[in-house]
Amino acid sequence: MKKIIAILVVIIIFSTFIDSISKSEKINISLDKTDLPSSFTYRNIDGVDYTTPIKNQAPAPTCEAYALCAALEIMMQYQTKEIYNPDLSEAHLYFYAGGTYDAGYVNLIDAANYLIKIGVPDEGCFPDPHRPYDYSFTSLDGWENRTVKIQSWGWVENTEVAIKTALIEHGPLVFCAHFWKDFLYYQGGVYSHKWGQIAGGHLMTIVGYDDNEQCWIVKNSAGTEWGEDGWLKLAYNAGMITGDWYKRDDKNSTGIMYLDGVYGNLNPDVPNIKIQTPKIFKTYLFGIESSTIFRDFPLFIKGAPRIIGDIKIDVTVENANLVEFYLDGINSFIDDEPPYEWNLETTSGLHTLTVKASNEYNTSLDIIDFYKIF
Repeated sequence: MKKIIAILVVIIIFSTFIDSISKSEKINISLDKTDLPSSFTYRNIDGVDYTTPIKNQAPAPTCEAYALCAALEIMMQYQTKEIYNPDLSEAHLYFYAGGTYDAGYVNLIDAANYLIKIGVPDEGCFPDPHRPYDYSFTSLDGWENRTVKIQSWGWVENTEVAIKTALIEHGPLVFCAHFWKDFLYYQGGVYSHKWGQIAGGHLMTIVGYDDNEQCWIVKNSAGTEWGEDGWLKLAYNAGMITGDWYKRDDKNSTGIMYLDGVYGNLNPDVPNIKIQTPKIFKTYLFGIESSTIFRDFPLFIKGAPRIIGDIKIDVTVENANLVEFYLDGINSFIDDEPPYEWNLETTSGLHTLTVKASNEYNTSLDIIDFYKIF
């Protein structure tokens, strides 16, 4: 009996010792997290850029969906350690999570919860038509099998250490900001407010930081003509981050959101298609492209390209063997050999071009509205 008791005592002491070591290791790991590197960015981890190309949400107020999808796309590449430029459907996330253009936003919390419950499919299921108004919408049949989801999300404390730690532990962060008029004219360098009144609110994605320049590295959704080819260096002390927008929905809101546990159909075997000509905010004079000057002309949709004369519709296509061109919903041309293109001739007025790419198993879409002037 004494031997048994002695053995039990030894086991208890040994277990306590092991537990003590374990707890000590956890404390050390926790303490090590405050010993952060002086710089970190998903644009360069061991020489690999895990970010995806800059997009342009204009002229629609869809920044919440664009910021969330930007974070997810980077997480997808970082998790798989593959650079394949996933392209998620911001329009699907915006509308299906309850957003409207009349309201001017989709609730960020609703959108994050939608990512947990339902997920977001690739862009080919619901391409963004860049319309600044509400319209009838539906995603391509079968989109439910092409979704990416998250397991959870949460708020990050608005401190340098907390933000840096969350970036490294969880991935890119979505943040709410108010901005001043001078922000609209940012062209490069480390931004902090210099002039102008508050001009509105916006959401963007933090992908890294740099202590040498005292700034966050931020991906915006204003196209490559804004900022540093679409990117922003935001001063630590710029004072733009705000959690006020969602205090009524969640009193713990800090305005900085992390996403965690990305999973699902991260790289679906589907066609990829992108209309290259015409592009939003461009004018075409007998096929020659230039930037649209009078974007706010009252008779035209702001982002829709304007076409004078005939034009060749040019698309990039991957993983497809058939491309169909629809003009105002009518199948107008079919091409089964690359390069996939169509010499468009149509009447004056507003038109919608939809391009469908197909292979033996799946279909993907792209869409754009345009004005044919004459």
